[in-house]
Amino acid sequence: MVSLNVNSKAVSIDADPEMPLLWALREELQLTGTKFGCGMALCGACTVHLDGQAVRACQTPLSAAAGKRVTTIEGIGASPVGQAVQAAWNAGDVPQCGYCQSGQVMSACALLAQNKKPSDADIDGAMSGNLCRCGTYHQIRAAIQVAAVTLQRGA
Repeated sequence: MVSLNVNSKAVSIDADPEMPLLWALREELQLTGTKFGCGMALCGACTVHLDGQAVRACQTPLSAAAGKRVTTIEGIGASPVGQAVQAAWNAGDVPQCGYCQSGQVMSACALLAQNKKPSDADIDGAMSGNLCRCGTYHQIRAAIQVAAVTLQRGA
């Protein structure tokens, strides 16, 4: 049994501690917003927060999350940063196919939680591990800039 906190809820998962966190979230907890992309932590589709840090759930063993706070796309809207990013994403009509977007949002939230005034270079660096086959990179950067302004205003 592995105990952790997922989206502010204490849970225990009866699974192999070496199971990737991604599969524990999707299969055991039915939180399917976190996507499987490459399985090698290269595309970012599976990004979640582990104690506030962006991690790739496909390569993070369940045991690494034991006793920690896991935040998924289903829970990110509970934070002011998550609310600002999700609002900017919607206002900017960022997603096309949408497959990578949960990972994109999670990486953007991790960036803005630590840097409320990121430069374009900061944004590009933080988002470089998230791939988008539809090429919405310009819309993603614009949405992050809008969310940053919202957060700076304290809204």
